[in-house]
Amino acid sequence: MTVKPKIRGFICTTAHPVGCRETVKSQIEYVKSKGKINGPKKVLVIGASMGYGLSSRISAAYGCGADTIGVIFDKQGSESRTASAGWYNTAAFEEFAHADGLYAKTVNGDAFSQQIKDEVIALIKKDLGKVDMVVYSLAAPRRTTSDGTVYSSVLKTTGEDFTNKTIDMKTETVSDVTVTPATEAEIFATVKVMGGEDWKEWIGALKAADAIEDGAVTVAYSYIGPELTHPIYKNGSIGRAKNHLAETAKEITKAIDGVTAYVSVNKALVTQSSSAIPVVPLYISILYKVMKEAGLHEGCIEQMQRMFAEKLFGDGAKTDDEGLIRLDDWEMREDVQKKVMEIWENISDSNLRECADLEGYKKDFAMLFGFEAEGVDYEADCDTAIGIESIG
Repeated sequence: MTVKPKIRGFICTTAHPVGCRETVKSQIEYVKSKGKINGPKKVLVIGASMGYGLSSRISAAYGCGADTIGVIFDKQGSESRTASAGWYNTAAFEEFAHADGLYAKTVNGDAFSQQIKDEVIALIKKDLGKVDMVVYSLAAPRRTTSDGTVYSSVLKTTGEDFTNKTIDMKTETVSDVTVTPATEAEIFATVKVMGGEDWKEWIGALKAADAIEDGAVTVAYSYIGPELTHPIYKNGSIGRAKNHLAETAKEITKAIDGVTAYVSVNKALVTQSSSAIPVVPLYISILYKVMKEAGLHEGCIEQMQRMFAEKLFGDGAKTDDEGLIRLDDWEMREDVQKKVMEIWENISDSNLRECADLEGYKKDFAMLFGFEAEGVDYEADCDTAIGIESIG
């Protein structure tokens, strides 16, 4: 069948297998071009099928020559409907990794569940013995805990209403949006989903099973952003969860012998999550324009390759005064933020395309789902029922 993008709200309900494969291939080629990294050799990536998790797996495998196990939560396609983009990404990664002689297996299921933790640990024990790095890159809207309680996250403020500019990418119009405060129950639930509790449970389970090396590192991902987005992000419900994540890194390092935990604060990029946050898509569109003009723009793979090569391994982890790895260092440069804010204050419908990189934003969003990749014939039939070799 031929596959076209079908966008509903903040997601695309279709994915293109050939486009996803080409996107993965280009990430692999980028990491190969940067040379070898003296890093981990047996890596578990929890949340490995898209975004920073996928780029982490590629950087570990092709930068460090690491064996990788990925945990994903994706749907396989059929002859009449496409799989999720994460499924196609993972199938492509395994295809390339196996062809290049790299160990790569994947477990598909709910990473929050004990069942998947047990399955992954059994696979590690059987095939790798122990892992020396764990990447925690989950971006889930809800979590079911061991007692059966379902928690859902919200994207709200935590003090008072917040009103600022936002963009409708479909109509390319700028308008004001008001974000209302979360209740204490909503904040608690958001921390349960997006905080560090499950991360710590994973590391604790690996340690208890003797499936993680002494001297291992684990990293989770966060975002802080400029003052402009603080009410909805840093100081919002999601920010409370990210604060909990940072505190959990300290707890893991202190409580779990032989494991050092870090939080990497990454750059603002187009993801399924960020596209749903009011204010943020407009900020990202302006940021893209400013950083591209300054020669500073990075995507997921450039960020993760730089983390592995320059921030986490080699001469040891490089952190700020709070113990955070700062991959947002270029985004937060004074000259970059000054220019972004100058544009923000004056942007409107009339100068939107001149002042913001709408095409770059839309292309990155499309490429999340395998569309607009270079060299792909989107009029050709393609196999939508591709399987993942290690899942069967």
